[in-house]
Amino acid sequence: MTTKSPGTSTQRCLATNNAKRVPLTQKKATVPSRPVPSRVPTKRLTSLLPRSTRHTQNHIEQLPPEILMKILWNLDASSLYCIGYVNKLFYKLAKNNAMWRKKYSAKYGESKNLKAKHMDEVVEKLSVMKVQERPEGYWRRLYFRTIAGYNHTKWLKELRTINPFTGLPSHTERVLREQCVAWEITVCDRSVCEGTFEQSHTYYSDSSVTLSWTNGSWPAFHQLSTVQLHGVKRVPLKCPSVIKPGWRSLMAQLDIDTISKSSQVIGGDRLVKLVLLSPGIIIGIWRGQSSIAFVMATFHYHRLLERSLLGSSVCPYTIPENRPLFDDVDPNYGLHGYTLHITLHNTVTEIMSGRFPQLFCRKGQIHEGFIQLNAIIRSNQSLQTPLSARVSLPWRSDALEGTVKNCCMMSLTLLEESQIPFWCVSTPVSMVLANEEPFSYDYQGQHFLIKYQDAEGKVQMDVVLLEEQRQFFLINLVVYISTVKVNQHFGRAY
Repeated sequence: MTTKSPGTSTQRCLATNNAKRVPLTQKKATVPSRPVPSRVPTKRLTSLLPRSTRHTQNHIEQLPPEILMKILWNLDASSLYCIGYVNKLFYKLAKNNAMWRKKYSAKYGESKNLKAKHMDEVVEKLSVMKVQERPEGYWRRLYFRTIAGYNHTKWLKELRTINPFTGLPSHTERVLREQCVAWEITVCDRSVCEGTFEQSHTYYSDSSVTLSWTNGSWPAFHQLSTVQLHGVKRVPLKCPSVIKPGWRSLMAQLDIDTISKSSQVIGGDRLVKLVLLSPGIIIGIWRGQSSIAFVMATFHYHRLLERSLLGSSVCPYTIPENRPLFDDVDPNYGLHGYTLHITLHNTVTEIMSGRFPQLFCRKGQIHEGFIQLNAIIRSNQSLQTPLSARVSLPWRSDALEGTVKNCCMMSLTLLEESQIPFWCVSTPVSMVLANEEPFSYDYQGQHFLIKYQDAEGKVQMDVVLLEEQRQFFLINLVVYISTVKVNQHFGRAY
């Protein structure tokens, strides 16, 4: 028995002759096309397709919205939040109020305040408030906001313990670290290009925190339009840090007018010059250029947790007024019983720290709208304080670092008679050579001045450099408080 192979020459000739007799149109209709196997990987084929063709390969978007919603209902909070960044369709679907209301009731239905209630009761209570009555994304925002401030009452209790030396909460630094509080600076130039940067370094002292931003592509200083500082609390979700949700609290905001009017150069070295912006913000600018090298800011501990977490992204936290009871018996009420705590420091060391109780002002010392509180006077050498280090401010950028002489940070806390913070300041200051050196037999050397002033008060410090010991001494410290602030707080008319 003879077997013919399918590829003989006779069969190929017959196939060719038959093909010639068929018309062209009929040939196209009758001869089926065979798929040609490809050796190119599927990923490479997909990348070679045109952009419009590749978009049509996303079959999941072609599913009915009901099926997509059924899929999203089974995702956890982290996955549901992240999928909203895929495209506009998923962003809209992932904000569904019904889904987030269910997750909110499931997570917080067994909280401390609702421990005695069953889940069914919580869901029934929440269902009374119709989902349609809330704007889109309401329950998602409420879910993340509750997570961000879930331990709100807990850390407020931890701040009740007061440090007797500073008059401020003792555990501020610990609570800030436990709550993972971060601070972001947002700069916008005149061409409306915006950039947000998280702090690179954090330095804690006994009454303030100093922040430094060294990384980032900064706009030119003369192009700055707005500067904003926010406290940020990130939500602990398993998603990339770039899109991780959080709560932003506005702490400082400067517009172009404020920047141009309040900016002043307070020091520099051979590489940078320091420009001070109110309140308490330093911008380091490269010498001979307008580009920004780094940004530093300092914040006082007084109500720092509340200011960093309890405000909104557009409105800062309002510190509540804590006025004492009116005293109509004491004729000098509001002029005595003050306690001053002041610290000079930088990002490396503490330069000087002191506490001065029982400060007072006589009515005859009220001058030009200020009450005068003398903490250190020249005639009393027992109160004069040596500085433990040189007045300087170290700085660093992403590539270089240095030290600016005669600049440092000042943290001031003035407590009134009931030991409540009355005036709190944390700001960079500069030490300048005095124009007129007062004659003194006790101190022979160069005299320097450190001054600060805002709408509520001012500070003046006299520092002398002893030539023999090569050490600085603080020989005069006076604090002036605005009578407007005193009258408003104590209900007086000085």
